[in-house]
Amino acid sequence: MTMAHAKWNMDVVSAPRREGDAVIAEARGEIDLQNSSEFRSAVLSMLDGVIPKRLILNLSLVPYMDSSAVAVLVEVLQKLRPTGGRVMLVGLQPRVKGLLEIARLDSIFILAASEQQALAF
Repeated sequence: MTMAHAKWNMDVVSAPRREGDAVIAEARGEIDLQNSSEFRSAVLSMLDGVIPKRLILNLSLVPYMDSSAVAVLVEVLQKLRPTGGRVMLVGLQPRVKGLLEIARLDSIFILAASEQQALAF
């Protein structure tokens, strides 16, 4: 399934868009064990048929995520790394940023304040 044909759970992740070598999408709402499988399906669908150099996930509308959501982010990073791809997380709210910092995952993801900053990276 390609990005153009993927079915999106718009409650969790917006339909992705391409900008140069980047795929950009926006997640919204709390992401936890109840909906992390939908989050995983939507994010992994963005990689079907094409592995972008940069996957930019705007998390500014995500007030909370648990370890199941973090596991999805790590899985996506593992899929991108062999081809030199990067996962960039933008607009982190304090609780989400704190979770990544506590788990020391802020060192493996690129954190940016905005999509524009991530695109300029």
